[in-house]
Amino acid sequence: MGTPHIRGAARVALTGLASLSLVTGAMLAAAAPQAVAAPVAHPTQVSSTVTDPYSPAFGHPYRHGAMPTIQQNAKMKSWAASQATPNVATGTETLSYGGGVDGIGVQSGHSKVYLVFYGNQWGSQSTDSNGNAKFSGDADGAAGAAQQMFKGIGTNNELWSADLTQWCDGPNVATGATSCPSNANFVPYQAGGVLSGVWYDNAAASPATASGHQLGQEAVNAAAHFGNTTAAANRDAYYVILSPHGTNPDSYQGQYCAWHDYNGDSTLTGGAVTSPYGDVAFSNQPYNMDSGAGCGVGFVNSPGTLDGWTMTLGHEWHEMMSDQNPAGGWTNNTGSSFNGQENSDECAWLSPGTAGGAANISFGSFGTYSEQASWSNDTNACAISHPIVGGGGQGNTVTVNNPGSQSGTVGTAVSLQVSASDSASGQTLTYSATGLPTGLSISSSGLISGTPSAAGTFSTTVKATDTTGASGSTSFSWTVSGSGGGGSAIVNGGFETGSLSSWTATGQASASAAAAHSGSYGAMVGSANPSTTSSVSQTFTAPAGSSKVSFSYDVTCNDTVTYDWATATLKDNTTGTTATVLAKTCTLGAGWKTASGTLTAGHSYTLTLTNKDDNYPGDPTYTYYDDVTTS
Repeated sequence: MGTPHIRGAARVALTGLASLSLVTGAMLAAAAPQAVAAPVAHPTQVSSTVTDPYSPAFGHPYRHGAMPTIQQNAKMKSWAASQATPNVATGTETLSYGGGVDGIGVQSGHSKVYLVFYGNQWGSQSTDSNGNAKFSGDADGAAGAAQQMFKGIGTNNELWSADLTQWCDGPNVATGATSCPSNANFVPYQAGGVLSGVWYDNAAASPATASGHQLGQEAVNAAAHFGNTTAAANRDAYYVILSPHGTNPDSYQGQYCAWHDYNGDSTLTGGAVTSPYGDVAFSNQPYNMDSGAGCGVGFVNSPGTLDGWTMTLGHEWHEMMSDQNPAGGWTNNTGSSFNGQENSDECAWLSPGTAGGAANISFGSFGTYSEQASWSNDTNACAISHPIVGGGGQGNTVTVNNPGSQSGTVGTAVSLQVSASDSASGQTLTYSATGLPTGLSISSSGLISGTPSAAGTFSTTVKATDTTGASGSTSFSWTVSGSGGGGSAIVNGGFETGSLSSWTATGQASASAAAAHSGSYGAMVGSANPSTTSSVSQTFTAPAGSSKVSFSYDVTCNDTVTYDWATATLKDNTTGTTATVLAKTCTLGAGWKTASGTLTAGHSYTLTLTNKDDNYPGDPTYTYYDDVTTS
């Protein structure tokens, strides 16, 4: 459920207060200290400096990689936009090496992830159908999802985690380096999963508001529980401290969704945690579904209860892998508004369907989970997928043969075999594709087949991946013309160009993989963040033999139809009349539905697909539209 609205005069009064708060906030930002430096815990440690006064780590430097709530992230970005860009030799988002802490910069072995369910509020324990620990106090099924996700990392040839293979540490990596020499110790590709153990610590209740020191101590307790009682045993270990529903560890509510650290950080609330077992890396993972949309519920999927849960688990694991003992690994030290951030911080809350946006990642038989991208120095971008580089993989090269431009006709079946070669012998190639014409699909062996159902010009990309994770791709255009009698007059009605080409967009609208009802893309109208009125529209002439226009839609409305809704209209430009094809609709979790309007062959029409959001914080409304056709 979204945040309840405050109506009438009370809401007007709050709006005035909000305006005053913005002014006051701007004044405070101007007067705020420009840096809060983390005290040096070890002689070799390079301290991280957080300059953004709205960052959850501002004044709390142990909150490394703290993933802010969506609302807090917006404040951070607003402040960052007001700052002058520093004159730096590298990009403002470039990460550099911190020189290591106790000789540790990154996790350069196979990661061992231990999940610690902290406190008896998790309830009674049983076992689910996947053999995972299950708890009666876990109504959202978060425990099972966490176990399956960490089991699945490095399987199904997923390349979300391959971004990590560019980071490194070791004596051959200079402090301040922005890339790795070939003789560095690289993070390897984490093939075969990383989950190494699960502990339900139900000896006592988890504190209502656990301190950073208490969380760090629980990680050391877990090391003892799992028998990791030497520094060597903990070199590649990582302890996720999962607090139960209804608790507020380190006062996360309204500020952030998770953070990571290690026991030796003297800036922890309560001070550094003594460990007789060497350095212990851990994270604070609240039951952040309690924060609703602020921590990502519904950010990628609908209803998407666990979207933010798996995104924050992935966020902190990525950051621990690249900065195991903060800030001795890879962090931002440019002096820009990104100063002090880690690889996942720089890509937090990028909307699905945008460059580097969050997306569903398939871990094969272990399931599909929402994840966010992480920063990549070698591509200078946020990467939701990245080739295996550095010490990972075998340096294979995959070349996909370009079949040249293709053409077809609505209603006429096609068959196209795509081929590729691999520099390594004995490799099996698996094919995938984006931007295929509506109605077509590709098999794992590279055969594209099916019957086109919508006219348009599509930008198709075919990718081949071998068993080491190495991949290659090629792109080509595919033009599908109408069939004549009754062929669809809508161009790019399935949004399979991967864009809104042939549509006119207003407000927040984009082609998105998350919005696909069929094929690879759909249109996301509105935003997972509060917005206003958005739409996509197209003018077309109803072809001979056609009598209707139809489309699929999926509404995510966290409010009531009084304030937010989806709607669609069909204007007959020939007669000047307008019909409502989809009445104002506000539903949540109802899934995909269809709507249609009546056409007269030969008439000109404008179809407008709309999403209305009243821009109220905490309850964004957005609508997926797909499969727009005439028939």
